[in-house]
Amino acid sequence: MAAVARGPWLPRAWLCRRAGPGCGRHYRAALCAELKQPLAIEEVASRPVRPHEVRVDVHFCGVNFADILVCRGQYQEKPQLPFTPGMEFSGTVLEIGTDVSTVKEALWQIPERVPLREAAALPVSYGTAVLALEHRARTRPGETVLVTAAAGATGLAVIDVATNVLQAQVIAATGSDEKCKLAMQKGAQSTVNYSQGSLKEAVRKLVGSAGVNVAIDTVGGDVFLEALRSLAWEGRIVVVGFAGGNIASVPANLLLLKNISAMGLYWGRYKEQSFPVFSRTLSSALQYCQQGRIQPHIGAVFKLEEVNDAFLHVIQRKSTGKVLISLK
Repeated sequence: MAAVARGPWLPRAWLCRRAGPGCGRHYRAALCAELKQPLAIEEVASRPVRPHEVRVDVHFCGVNFADILVCRGQYQEKPQLPFTPGMEFSGTVLEIGTDVSTVKEALWQIPERVPLREAAALPVSYGTAVLALEHRARTRPGETVLVTAAAGATGLAVIDVATNVLQAQVIAATGSDEKCKLAMQKGAQSTVNYSQGSLKEAVRKLVGSAGVNVAIDTVGGDVFLEALRSLAWEGRIVVVGFAGGNIASVPANLLLLKNISAMGLYWGRYKEQSFPVFSRTLSSALQYCQQGRIQPHIGAVFKLEEVNDAFLHVIQRKSTGKVLISLK
C-alpha cells in the first residue's frame, strides 16, 4: 500500500499532511467480513498508537481493481478476515508513535501545491506509470509508446507521464470511441479502438511496419499478444496486469526474431524488494504533480457509504481515470 500525507513522514503508499494532535474515540471503516460479499460500514473503536505507528486522518482513498480482487480472495495477498481493503490514501497526520522519528517507509509528504484529492490518485496509478516507463522500459524522448486500457487510471497516467514528462509519442488503445476521445484529450497523439478490429493492424496503419518502441499492457490475453506483435526492433513490453481476465503465453520466437524484451511489473512488490526504487517513483510522481507537469484524471468520487457502488462502477468498466472514496 502507498500513502501520501501532510506531516512528517509510513508501507502501503499513503500521502499525508501535518495536522494537530488528538483523535476521536471511534472511526468509520469499510470492512470485508466475508469474501465475495458487500463491504459493511462500521464504527470501529480506535486504540492507542503503538511506538512504531502513525495515526492519520484519511481524506480520500483510491479504488483499484486489486482491492476488488482482495475482497474476492483472488489476489496474491490474502489478509485475514475481517479487514479493511485499500492500497492508497491521502490525509493528515494526527499522532506519531514514540519510536517514530520519520515515516519514510509508508508515508510521503504532500507538497502544499498538491491538493489532497489529486494526491490520493497518485500512488498506484502514477507509481506504476513512472516505474513502467522510466525504470522498466527505459523510455527515451521521441519513442513511440503503445498503452492498452488507456482510459483507465493506469492508462491515463501512462499517457500523462509519457507525453508530458518523457516527451514520447503515445498511441492509446481502448475499447470504445468515447474512451479514445478521452485519451486524446489527455495527450495521446493517436488512438485505436480495439473492439473494432485487430490492434496490430491498426497500429501498423499508424506507424508502419517499423512498430512501436514500448508497449504498456494492463489487459492481457489477445490484446497483450497483439501489442507484443506491434513492437519494433529491440522494443520493450511491460506486463502490468490482466484486466481482461486471460493470461497469455509469450511466444518466445517473437522475442528472438526482433530482439524484443517482455518484462513484468508488480509495483507493490518493490516496497519489500527494492524500497529505494519504490520510494523514488512516489517522490517523482509528487514532484511532477507539484511542477504541473502531470494532472491526474479523477473520473468519479464516492462517499464511504457508497463504497460498494464504487466497486461496482469499476467492475462494470464504467470508470475512467481514478475512482476515489471521500471520507469528508
